[in-house]
Amino acid sequence: MDLGPTGKLLQPLGPLGFEEAVEVFAQIVRCGAANGADFILIETMTNSLELKAAVLAAKENCDLPVVASFMLDQNSKLMTGADIPAVIAMLEGLRVDILGINCGLGPDKMLDMVKEIYSLTSLPICVCPNAGLPQMVDGKTVFNVGAEEFAEQSALLAKAGARMLGGCCGTTPAHIKALSTAIAELHPQPIIKKDYTVISSYTHAVYFDKKPVLIGERLNPTGKPKLKEALKTGNMAYILEEAVRQQEHGAMVLDVNAGVPEIDEAATMAELIPRLQAVTDLPLQIDTGDLDAMERALRLYHGKPMINSVCGKEESLKAVLPLAAKYGGVLVALTLDEKGIPNSAAERIAIAERIIAAAREYGIEEKDIIFDPLTLTVSSEAESANITLDALTMLNAAGRKSSLGVSNISFGLPNREILNSAFFTMAMDRGLNAAIMNPMSVEMMKAYRAFCALRNLDAQCSEYIGFASALTVNNDVLQQKQKAQEIADNSLSGAILHGMKESAEAFTKTMLAEGKLPTQLIDEDIIPALNQVGEGFEKQRIFLPQLLSSAEAAKAAFEIIKAQLPQNSSGSGRQIVLATVKGDIHDIGKNIVKVLLENYGFDIIDLGRDVAPEAVIDCVKEHNIRLVGLSSLMTTTLPAMAETIKLLKDECPACKTMVGGAVLNAEYAELIKADSYGRDAMEAVRYAQSIFGE
Repeated sequence: MDLGPTGKLLQPLGPLGFEEAVEVFAQIVRCGAANGADFILIETMTNSLELKAAVLAAKENCDLPVVASFMLDQNSKLMTGADIPAVIAMLEGLRVDILGINCGLGPDKMLDMVKEIYSLTSLPICVCPNAGLPQMVDGKTVFNVGAEEFAEQSALLAKAGARMLGGCCGTTPAHIKALSTAIAELHPQPIIKKDYTVISSYTHAVYFDKKPVLIGERLNPTGKPKLKEALKTGNMAYILEEAVRQQEHGAMVLDVNAGVPEIDEAATMAELIPRLQAVTDLPLQIDTGDLDAMERALRLYHGKPMINSVCGKEESLKAVLPLAAKYGGVLVALTLDEKGIPNSAAERIAIAERIIAAAREYGIEEKDIIFDPLTLTVSSEAESANITLDALTMLNAAGRKSSLGVSNISFGLPNREILNSAFFTMAMDRGLNAAIMNPMSVEMMKAYRAFCALRNLDAQCSEYIGFASALTVNNDVLQQKQKAQEIADNSLSGAILHGMKESAEAFTKTMLAEGKLPTQLIDEDIIPALNQVGEGFEKQRIFLPQLLSSAEAAKAAFEIIKAQLPQNSSGSGRQIVLATVKGDIHDIGKNIVKVLLENYGFDIIDLGRDVAPEAVIDCVKEHNIRLVGLSSLMTTTLPAMAETIKLLKDECPACKTMVGGAVLNAEYAELIKADSYGRDAMEAVRYAQSIFGE
């Protein structure tokens, strides 16, 4: 049974709801399972959130084995930005049976990717390459890797760790027969169990190994009246700004807690998780004692999260462990039980042992548990720091991972950062793997940067140098830099850069009320910010979700500005036609290009999917169009793209064409006489600007 992509972006980046996607896949799964399918093959996925929806649909509607295959670009990333470690972390957490890659590239381009996958996964690997790159020969699309060459190169993939091999675009029965012969005598590489403790976001993975992981604490309302009020009033702008600030100050993971009694915590978490993941690519720690809130957050989360928390109480174990088993994640396990928090390190470790045993019954491995031996304030428990540190030593000696809420140590005492930073250093020296802390605290970051430099966890002391060079004795320079950064963020351009829609709207209204001209906001704030985001996207510093979030923030600002512009001042004479070619029902790439072009002020006529060449010609003639963008995801529809371009050249020679799609490349675009090939959405914007003399 085969599940391929829907062709739509999932919310909040596109129109398709997560549960809608799950149900679409579930219908196919139920049908296939009822009609004798042996296993489920999920393939050609370019969005890891859609991949997760397909896996959940499979797991919830049948008990067949699941093979999950995704498509990587030449930079070893999914379209939405996930790298190989991030996808593996998520899929192993969701307990697929086999994982791998297919489509997009030939076998020679996949060799290093397979080597990386083999080094990271504990699962069998499936690989189905294309027969090289498409070419146009005698008016037909052919691929440039023959059967014997394909088989020879694919045999190297088997030697690198692939255990299931096949062919994707351009392969024929001859390719598969040659492949079968080439690997007939090969012995599969062994499946080596990995014990990585790892979480992921939609872009990257975070490993809990030698270097302590910093978990930002600023999205927990405990002791934070401004955040509590923001949660109660739905002030999303404040919450998102706090997330962005923590990332900028060095947080590697963000703790997310919406536990305010006056609100619906589950509904708030369901809104908060996607919104946070639209403005920051850090992994999140889902921090809640509300099981409904926990499940809704875990279900929507794009990646493999931390789950805070479970404890040794029987009630907690029975409630939380099934959720962790279903959705994957790294559990934070508190060493307390029905009797409370033990007064000795040994008793806390005994609770950890019981949690491990209980988790094992649900198939949760020890590597997916991080233990919190708990921090109590020294003002009321004089030995509390020593007990916690001893417990850390014991966990470290047993090869177990640990986490602490460090600042708890100083409750009720003055100048808390003095104690916090000293305790943090002592804990790291005892093997602490993760700390929930305030990354905006200069004293805490001093402790962290110094520790990493002294323990050889900071190559050439580069992070320490960057941090320390900004410090003076009284921290004035650092504080000035932080203030300057906050001022930059606290602006219309900053809101667009970070993809914060509500903030962009608020800044636009304020600036217009203060007398800024609409054209000034466009020229001085919106376009420069979009250009900066576009450059970051082109240089692989930011990824598609961030790009689209910034575009949506710019669009929100522009909608307010547009009301004050003369009626004919926006978009006149700057119309572009977009279409997915005849026979192709996918429009995800076209829709991304549309969003970006609209946010650069172009008027888009979107003809949709499966568009006949004649329909494109009629539209170009009717509206005197200067530029047409054509998209194709399927190799079988490439001839339709060539036909459309030929017809445009014959009947509308002044109209330029730009083409894009997963199965295209620059060489093929040149063969079919397209004027431009767009590797990504920003290249389409750049070409459009050149056509309209910008």
